[in-house]
Parts: sequence; C-alpha cells; structure tokens
Amino acid sequence: MNISSHLPFRQVHLDFHTSEAIPGIGSAFRPDEWAQTLREAHVNSVTCFSCCHHGWSYHPTRVGAMHPHLGFNLLRAQIDAAHACGIRVPVYLTAGNNQRLAMEHPEWREITPDGRYMGWAPTPLSAGFSKLCLNSGYLEVLRALCEETVELFPDADGIFLDIICQGQCCCPGCVTDMLREGFDPESEADRIRFARRTLLNYYRVITAACRKFNPDMPVFHNSGHIPRGDREILPYFSHLELESLPTGGWGYDHFPVSAAYCRKLPFEFIGMTGKFHSTWGEFGGYKHPDALRYECMAMLANGARCSIGDQLHPDARLDESTYRAIGQAYAEVEAKEAWCIGAESAADIAVLSNSAFHRESTESAAETGCARILQEGHLPFDLLDREMDFSGYGLVILPDDIRCDAALAGRLTGYLERGGKLLLSGTSGLAADKDAYSFDTGVEYQGVSGFNPAYLQMDKAFAPEWLTSPLVLYGAPGKLRAAAGERWLGKVLNPYFQRSYRHFSSHQHTPFSPAPTGLCGGVIRDNLAVLAFPVFSIYRERGQIALKEFLLKTINALLGGRRQIRCTGLPAEGRLTLMRQPERERTVLHLLYAPKVLKGGGKHQVEVIEELPPAPPVTVELRTGFRPARLHLEPAGTELAFSQTGESIRFTVPAFSCHQMVVAYRRETK
Repeated sequence: MNISSHLPFRQVHLDFHTSEAIPGIGSAFRPDEWAQTLREAHVNSVTCFSCCHHGWSYHPTRVGAMHPHLGFNLLRAQIDAAHACGIRVPVYLTAGNNQRLAMEHPEWREITPDGRYMGWAPTPLSAGFSKLCLNSGYLEVLRALCEETVELFPDADGIFLDIICQGQCCCPGCVTDMLREGFDPESEADRIRFARRTLLNYYRVITAACRKFNPDMPVFHNSGHIPRGDREILPYFSHLELESLPTGGWGYDHFPVSAAYCRKLPFEFIGMTGKFHSTWGEFGGYKHPDALRYECMAMLANGARCSIGDQLHPDARLDESTYRAIGQAYAEVEAKEAWCIGAESAADIAVLSNSAFHRESTESAAETGCARILQEGHLPFDLLDREMDFSGYGLVILPDDIRCDAALAGRLTGYLERGGKLLLSGTSGLAADKDAYSFDTGVEYQGVSGFNPAYLQMDKAFAPEWLTSPLVLYGAPGKLRAAAGERWLGKVLNPYFQRSYRHFSSHQHTPFSPAPTGLCGGVIRDNLAVLAFPVFSIYRERGQIALKEFLLKTINALLGGRRQIRCTGLPAEGRLTLMRQPERERTVLHLLYAPKVLKGGGKHQVEVIEELPPAPPVTVELRTGFRPARLHLEPAGTELAFSQTGESIRFTVPAFSCHQMVVAYRRETK
C-alpha cells in the first residue's frame, strides 16, 4: 500500500452519531462490500468514528464506553478494509459535545452568563446535544480518549476533532478559576479573555495527546470555519478543512470566500460539502448529483481538495444512491486532479479581510459583498489578513470599515508609490485614532452623513448605460469634500429630510432633493479610488445590480490596461479562478457555470442546483506574462488556438458544462 503524504483529493466525511436507543449497530458491515463501494465511488479517504456526539465509542475502550449495541471493533474493521485497497482513514472524535458524559456529569456542562446550559436544544425537554466546558474535568477525559485512540489505532491517517469552541462559560469551575487568575466574572471582556485562555489550553493539551505516539500524526480541529487572522491557533493544525455545505445554511458564496483566504496560508486544505439536500444528519436526503459535481469542481477551482459529508446508517452499510452520486463527481475529480496538485492562486487583486482586521469570527458583510462583486464580475482575488504581503498585487481593496494604524498606512503609502492601485470605501483608509485619512487621498473626510438612505448621482462614465437618475443607497455616506481638480465618480444627493415619526413621505423613504450638497460620492485618480458609501456592505444586503455595475466600472477604470483577465459570454452566475502550478510551469484558468434557484419556503428555503445547462462560448483575454508553448482544454487535451498581444493572449473557450480547465503550458512537454 502506497498512500501519498499529501492530502487526498477524494475524501468522504462519514458521520456516525448514533443513539443508544438503536439496535443492531454495524450488523450489515461487510469488509469486502465496504471497500468495493468506496473504490467504485473513486474515494481515496474516508473519515471514520472513534467517538460520536452521543458519547459512544465504536471499538472496545478503557476510557470511554462502547456503543451498547455494537458487538465488534467496527473502527478496526473499517480501517483494515480501507487500507487493504489504499484508502486512507482519518479518525473522528467528538470534542465539544459528548451527550453521555453531559448526562453523567452535569457539572461539566457549559453555562451561559445568564444561567442557561449551552447546547443545541433550547429547553431541557428538546432534542439536541449538550455543550461541555473545556475548562472542566471533561478535558482530562477527552485527553485520555485521544491518547487511547492513537495507541489503539497507530495506523490512523489523522485525527479529526469536532465542535471546537468555548463560550463565556460561568460554570462553578470557570468562575472559581477566573477569580483565582485575576479575571472578573462580571466583566464580559474578562469572560471572553478567559474563554480564549481555555480554548488555547485545549489546543495545547489535545494536540499533544493526539501526537503522543507519533509526532507527525495529522490533526485538524473543526469549529465550522477557519477564523481569519487567528494565527495563534495554527501551530496546532496539520492541514485545514473548510466546512461549507451550500444547502446547509452556508450558501454557494461561502466556500469561495473562505478558500480565498485559506489558500494564502501555508497549509494544504480540503473543501467540505455534503451529500444531503439540507445539512448534517439528514437520512434519506439527497442533493442532485449535478450539485455535487459542481461543488467538487468549485473546490478544485479554488485550490482545495474535496470532501463530501455523509452519515452512515446504524447498520454500517454504505448507501447505494449516495455513493453512485459521489462516484460521478469523484470520477471527474480524479481525471482533473493532476492539474490541481500544488496549485496556488495567480490572482492579481487582494481584498483585506474585515473579519481578520477586526478579530471577529462572524461573517463580515463588507468582505462578503466585495467577494460577490468580484466573483460576479469575473475578477480573481485573494483574501488577506494583516500579516500577509499585498505588495505584489495589482489592486488592493479595503472594503468599507478598515481603518489604518501607522504600520498599515505606511505599507499602503509605499504600495501606492510603487505603482499599486488602491480602492477604499466607507470609512476604510481613515486613521485608527481620528476621522481623517491616514495618507493623501485627494478628499477631506468630514464625518458620516446624517441621512440614511442617501442618493448617488453617478458620473455618466461610471453609471450603467440604462441609468441616468440618482440611485438610492441604503447606507449613510461619509461627507467627502474633494480637492480642486479631482475626478468625481459621482455626487451625493440628500433626501428632503430623514424619515422619522415627525415627518415622513410615502412607504419607505423620502425622495431626493435636487439641491446640491457639494459632497462627492467618490473620487478616482490614476492609482486610487475613494468611495463615500459603504458600498460592499450595501451590496451584500441589497444586491443592487446598478451598484454592481458602478463598482465594476470603477475597478476597470482603476486597473486600466492592467486588468488581468476579461471574458465575454460567461453569464453572471459563472465563476472563474486563475491558478498556477509553479513546479509544472503552467497556468490554469478554471471556468464554472451552474444556475442556482431557491426552493422551499420559510426557514426551509434552500439554494439548489438541479441541472447543468451548457455555458455559451466564452472569449477570454488573459494577461499571462509569457507566450504559451501550448494552450489546452484539459483533461481532454484539446488544443486551443490563441493570438498574443504583448503580455496577453486571446482565445475562445467552446461551450462547456459545469467546469472547464484551460491550461497555458509555458514550455513544451512530452
């Protein structure tokens, strides 16, 4: 058996959270059938369970408790059957949840500052798992479980730990330790700091336990996302797995943004979707095979390996319909992965991450809106934290609310002096300690307008062809006064008055007053654009097409002749990324297309893909910086004709379904 040290491209994350009230656990497991099903589905890695959220182990254990209705060592049988045909088996252990121990030791449960038990159930009479405190006696049990698992299964291909989080716990142990260590339990800031201290201690203790017998054991701690800018925890990871089930609440825009950040970290990473129509734990739920295909192709296009979430039936037989759909997607992944190994982003646009700069774990409307604009405009980009280098990018965007300390202001000033392009919106670019720009922008900032919404009368050159009237924007603009000679992107118009109970007009908001305000909606220079409105947050919340077209025209004007890629014919739902394989001296353009539609209603509304109509032919102008020796559609190997002008090539990609790779080979190869 020869299993590569690199991350697998075709993984299944096989959940097995199984109640003690269900009999016959593992009764239908047949090693040969298990292995054959995985092989036929082109799977080369499957995550199997040591201990689940219910608190049951799926093998004999001295530390935990084996599922009462399991009569044999299921995990050992799964590993042996998979390894016999070259399939890896990382091993799963629950960390934040363990229902058996929560019931046996209620003193180990996490308690909120208002006295409630933390967990997935809103009341004691509701179904759902309980959250355990990582500062309680539970941590020692978890440590022992991890050590036992890696001792019993030294041939495991990694350890996957789940539900890694710690809230502002006020259990007796946390309150006692806070007081002893100088924290104030009545202070939210201190509770947050103590929770962080607890979480970092978890990472140290549990990572060491997982590597007790093998210092090279791969370890991943899953918290549902990769916190942007939180580099303090990264030494405890061997790789990253980006949980992002589009139909499970994440949506189809989530993964590309997460990947745009993670591919700039020094880790290989896996994208994780699910086979479910909705989310985890949905037995009998199946998304359309075309959706799985698109989701896997999107992972490849964004530099990730692939993982598909499934949940094993209690009898341990793999589901026929599930693995038929997985096999269709993974056959295509297997055919294409050679053009994805060692790939890195070749994007020329950097977006500074709001959540990273603000040290927030929640979604930032500004960076999400910015990412949507760029994706819909077919502009490749990367998402950066404050420690990442942006000096090599052609354009840097600070969306809406990234203020600058002296260090960042100095970096941006030097970047501009070297010819870089910069776009600021909202309060971005203002100094951290005062309401003034931290470097010369050509405009004076005079605070935030008292009007929300307000109106933008766009300059004709930046407005959509179909719009000449002022556009309402649902966000308060900054009051910008432009210096003489600056080129305005547009002017701000105010409503007659701000809507309130004292005076209002019509159903929503007051119409604009034609009286000039003297305020500009933004300015643009050769290498700098400044926008008065928090435009990216507005686009995230409102999705105004006119605003998108305005922003794309602004970006195009800023980039001028240095735009990296232009494509004609790719629908707005189409996506593209640009990657390079340095060791293989080739550049790979990924084109994706799948229309998404909303199904269901209320809290069950879900965005789905149910068909993959062909995208029309796409004409591409790509600035490669070199003359390709060959240009191919891969993996078919079809050669494409192209013309070259300077550093750019022009070619047409024929109509395609779902995903097409266009590979520019720098040198002739056999």
